[in-house]
Amino acid sequence: MVNIAELARVHATGFDLEEVKVTFLHDVKVNVSGVNVDGKQGEILNFPRWIANVLESEKHVTIEETDMVVELKQAIVKENVQGEFELATLDLHFYIRLNSYMKKLPKDDFDKVQSMLNSLVRKRQGKIIQLADSSKLSTNLSQKLTTEERSFYENVYNTSLDFKKQILGNTK
Repeated sequence: MVNIAELARVHATGFDLEEVKVTFLHDVKVNVSGVNVDGKQGEILNFPRWIANVLESEKHVTIEETDMVVELKQAIVKENVQGEFELATLDLHFYIRLNSYMKKLPKDDFDKVQSMLNSLVRKRQGKIIQLADSSKLSTNLSQKLTTEERSFYENVYNTSLDFKKQILGNTK
């Protein structure tokens, strides 16, 4: 079984390798860990997120990102209109993207977004537990889950099977 921390780290690394758009705040010629960066003020280029984060931390660029608060609110609405045993579809890296976005928020905004995130996680967690207790992960359901949720589903499913075997034995 895959360690959840290792899984999260692998997917976070993949997230950091994805390309993002950056807008240069001024003319720049620098080397970031062996990657030459050359941009003019106002120019928009694509870079792997990890390079963009370094450039942004040094105030060379701004990263053009999706407003994850809007995506979170949409995810909550979609989840609330689903049935008791139905999950709305979330992007595979939804939580990774949201956590990255939240790190840049001021404290008050961070707290509000974290409260909304907790609400979404509680609702989805309850549904996942019910679904995992009753059936193996289907392809259709798998496509609706994030990386973290898939791992959680498999853990609950396996734990539920073990529990039932312990109580009921290996019945035919």
